[in-house]
Amino acid sequence: MLDRMLRTLRLGFKSLFLHKLRSVLAMLGILIGVTAVIWLVALGEGVSYQAQKQIQELGARNVIIKSVKPPLVGAADGSFFVVYGLKIDDFNRIHETIPTVESIVPMREISREFRHDAHLINGQLIGCTPEYADINHLTIDRGQFLTDINGDNRDPVCVLGWEIADKLFPLEDPIGQKIQIDSDFYTIIGVTRERAGSASIGGSLAGREYNLDVYIPFKTFRARLSDQIMTTGSGSRSGEIVQISQITVTVKDISQVEQTADIVRTLLEKYHKQVDYSIVVPKELLRQAEVLRAMFNVLLVLIAGISLVVGGIGIMNIMLATVTERTREIGVRRALGARRKDIISQFLAETIVLTGTGGVLGVIMGALCGVGVWAVQGIIREGLPEVWVALPSTIQNLEPIIAPWSVGAAFFISVAVGVLFGLYPASRAAQMDPIEALRHE
Repeated sequence: MLDRMLRTLRLGFKSLFLHKLRSVLAMLGILIGVTAVIWLVALGEGVSYQAQKQIQELGARNVIIKSVKPPLVGAADGSFFVVYGLKIDDFNRIHETIPTVESIVPMREISREFRHDAHLINGQLIGCTPEYADINHLTIDRGQFLTDINGDNRDPVCVLGWEIADKLFPLEDPIGQKIQIDSDFYTIIGVTRERAGSASIGGSLAGREYNLDVYIPFKTFRARLSDQIMTTGSGSRSGEIVQISQITVTVKDISQVEQTADIVRTLLEKYHKQVDYSIVVPKELLRQAEVLRAMFNVLLVLIAGISLVVGGIGIMNIMLATVTERTREIGVRRALGARRKDIISQFLAETIVLTGTGGVLGVIMGALCGVGVWAVQGIIREGLPEVWVALPSTIQNLEPIIAPWSVGAAFFISVAVGVLFGLYPASRAAQMDPIEALRHE
């Protein structure tokens, strides 16, 4: 039985080699289809992995509460200042009344200019506590991060993000030096290591460029800059009063995340007349990202599968033409005793050889996905630097991840397409009348 199958496959290869160009063109559709399935799924997996990694960095045991300016909020008491967002009282209530809370970290954030001698750079000034470094996976390159003592004493000290330190102190060690923020001077006690920025996650969280942050103690921030932030522009003035930009709550067990988020939501609803906050649960975002990833992969496979169907139609056309050309050969084989199933197996073998070879070559091309993406990134980075800088970090740092299931699925579909689209030509060949086939010119 096995010997007969091998002999049929050898005959299939021999028949196809008689028309090399036609066979190669027929294979091309399958090759492109298989490559497309593997590449699209790999790119989708790469993008999805980055998104899930960013969500995981937020912490599966965390609940993040952010101040959000309501669209119709107005200034208080006819002044320039708009009052909204999280309050110190909110922080204390969450800390003192929710038993599942393991730690709670406040943060205040504003845009500022940072100066040192003639050097100037814009970035984000972050007022925070020592725990902020842990929940955001910040590591220190030189010096140290903020301490509780710095906060209790309202010390005028700061920790610089990597790029801030590089721009303000290109030729000297920043530790112990001072930078100017508004009219105040802060002593540098540490510099963070370079850290990739995080892209925005839908409408839940904005992207963050950690290398352009400057960190000072939360209590120092409130004492020196206060809660009032004034902005001027185009002949007008406006201001905001925000006590806390963000509160990150970490619970003791991951099973308590949803329950804690519900309690926090109830507390805020009770003491806030307007919805000037948002609650983000990374665990829920991660679950949504996994669902979207599965849906995205199905969609990509369906789209790429169209290429395989088109390739299958091309192969069916080729095999129909082959049946017509080999009518006399079919007649001779039938006259010598070949059964209809022998004719069907012969033409199916040729179709499977075509699609199988195309599938194998497609898998090989699919395995080169990472090299192809790396080459394209290099060409854009070196040849079109302006375009490269404008690309989102997700594209710049994209690393395709080849999913093993996509390789198996693509190859299986290619062979299945060969069988499905080869059945009709093979059946048509088997149905020929031997006498009429022998008379064919």
